Amino acid sequence: MICLGYITVQDFKERKVYWFLFPLVIILLGLVHFLNTAAPLAFFNYILLNTLFVSVIISVLYLFTRIIIKKKFLNHGLGLGDILFFYAFALGFPTVTFVILFANAILFALLLFLVSKKRLHLRTVPLAGLMGLFLILVFIYNLIFQSPPLYGY
Repeated sequence: MICLGYITVQDFKERKVYWFLFPLVIILLGLVHFLNTAAPLAFFNYILLNTLFVSVIISVLYLFTRIIIKKKFLNHGLGLGDILFFYAFALGFPTVTFVILFANAILFALLLFLVSKKRLHLRTVPLAGLMGLFLILVFIYNLIFQSPPLYGY
């Protein structure tokens, strides 16, 4: 949660996040996921499906940004930190949990950005930071209530 907190603060303050935090989050989320998965083969299947899902989403966003909006993709359509965070997120959970959390994290980021954009005068969405904040809240909720189980699917 500390790494996610750093990502959140840095993304909000500077729109730049130290690069080493992303591999650290990937390793930590992946390790927690691995330790909570009964079979190593299931773990590898989960991360394969999740990374495939993220890759399809990024490919669609790339095509949309380049063809429809006619902008550069990287740092104009989506930041490198956001992409790395998507993959960190993908390694952290079983597929069903990942899809539910990922969709809700995007929705959370959108709603929070729309509410705060006038106050903060933001032109870009701190997506990795908002998704990091969402995950912190999910982990805190799960520590307190332990229901629904994040790794039970």
